[in-house]
Amino acid sequence: MNVKKVTQILEDFAPLSFQESYDNAGLIIGNRNAEVSGILITLDVTEDVLDEAIELGYNFILAHHPVAMGGLKRFNGNNYNERIVIKAIKNDLAVYAGHTNVDSVMSGVNGKICEKIGLADCKILEPKKGELLKLVTFVPQAQANSVRAALFTAGAGHIGNYDSCSFNLNGQGTFRGNESATPYAGKKGELHNENEVRIETVLPQYLKNGVIQALKQAHPYEEVAYDIYTLQNSYEQVGSGMYGTLPTAEEELVFLKRIKKIFGAGAIRYTRLLNKPIKKVAVCGGAGSFLLNRAKSVGADIFISGDFKYHQFSDAENQIIIADIGHFESEQFTKEVFYELLTKKIPNFAVRLSNVNTNPIKYL
Repeated sequence: MNVKKVTQILEDFAPLSFQESYDNAGLIIGNRNAEVSGILITLDVTEDVLDEAIELGYNFILAHHPVAMGGLKRFNGNNYNERIVIKAIKNDLAVYAGHTNVDSVMSGVNGKICEKIGLADCKILEPKKGELLKLVTFVPQAQANSVRAALFTAGAGHIGNYDSCSFNLNGQGTFRGNESATPYAGKKGELHNENEVRIETVLPQYLKNGVIQALKQAHPYEEVAYDIYTLQNSYEQVGSGMYGTLPTAEEELVFLKRIKKIFGAGAIRYTRLLNKPIKKVAVCGGAGSFLLNRAKSVGADIFISGDFKYHQFSDAENQIIIADIGHFESEQFTKEVFYELLTKKIPNFAVRLSNVNTNPIKYL
């Protein structure tokens, strides 16, 4: 098992293209071809985590928060980020971060929060736009089924709970090959008419190269004609935050106390109670104040996140309860997301959750 194989598993689960522009997800330190002796999972990379990995003999650290997200210009050991990079390199440790890309997938950070709370019918709170493409291609009628199957196998044609989605229209294509051509049908230098099927299907951006490769391999023509369009449709399976419903409505303080216990929060900062049962719940791991209006728009009774500033609590405007449980507290179960993924994909491999509590905030 080398570093490249582990990163491929992680990026198949949460493609790097899903990360926000400010982020630094991916392999930050390490050689992709190095053999992996063991994987240590943590929320943050600290010097104590590095020591733990070294003591265990593990050389791959998988974190949620990236090291040096803003970039480093010097490596003098003057701050903890510089010391971490220096120490990791000295000890041949690979450091990988799955951050906002893991926030964005339904079974990632926010999906795990919903699971812990017990929410059902969960959806993305703010779906991403510009992530979907439409592929249009033209195929001889005899090969339409096999080309469609190849596209679907490569990942095209998924819409919500449906797969193998396409639109098909019969028509006629024309072509004339020159002396260097090897035409599928017709003769060189002669105009040929072919009964074709126009196939339209959708795919996410990150699968583009693989889908086009599958198209070219399955298509009988020497030169494959196809068009790619960027769609403005929302990608409902990818985005920021999530929301869902409780099986049974709960009284506000009862729910808040349950949340405090589930997440082991030292304290919950919350807005005025609205004196009505809580049924619909919106969540966002980490700093989620930017999603407050979205939480209101879907009719959530409460929005659970972290890092709300003083004046932002007033934005609840007695329409919703804001419950700030803390940044670390809201994201702590990301370690479980990674652990479950890796132990399923590589079951007989050394994967361990770090014992280091990396939360920099303490409560009295």
